[in-house]
Amino acid sequence: MTHMYDEAGKWLTVTRLALGPCTVLQSRNMEKDGYRAVQLSFGTKRNITKPMAGHLKKSGTNRMPLFISEVSTEEDTLNAGSKITASDVFLTGDMVNVAGVTRGKGFTGVIKRWGFHGGPKTHGQSDRHRAPGSIGQGTTPGRVYKGKKMAGRSGTAVKTIRNLKVLKVLTEQNEIWVSGAVPGARGAYVEATVIKPMPREKQEEVKL
Repeated sequence: MTHMYDEAGKWLTVTRLALGPCTVLQSRNMEKDGYRAVQLSFGTKRNITKPMAGHLKKSGTNRMPLFISEVSTEEDTLNAGSKITASDVFLTGDMVNVAGVTRGKGFTGVIKRWGFHGGPKTHGQSDRHRAPGSIGQGTTPGRVYKGKKMAGRSGTAVKTIRNLKVLKVLTEQNEIWVSGAVPGARGAYVEATVIKPMPREKQEEVKL
């Protein structure tokens, strides 16, 4: 995360996202698969399995991708081996949704996980300050209902932040700057989807 100033001098909180170049590993079409989509890969790592090596052969990739995701498309225009950069998809002024996995917080109590207020601080309650209290179960139903707000593992959940504005597109760095924050820790992987594209005839009018 960082910040920038718009043309009027307003201070804006932004997040820098490195989006590409992404390599198309596989293209799905209506005739063979019944739907249109492309399988994209991002980054590389050392170890590669033999099944994955065969899968990557069509795209001309000989390195194991760090991240693989399949996204839907409207047209069958991308073939295996094609490269997609940030500027191919995003324009300044686009509205996007960014999905990612939130930061893990480990096993947490009910106060940190759910915002409970805790027990009373007086009248001899020496060890009940952060306790959950009674969960209200007796002979009936004799069990704890699913979804009960109790202590447990917090974070590491898929979350989508909607309606973020693309403030800047850096073609050479394959980066986009979006308004606000996105899920995940620094260096985590996210998926950005254009939900309201900026008309190309108005692209020159956007100044930041």
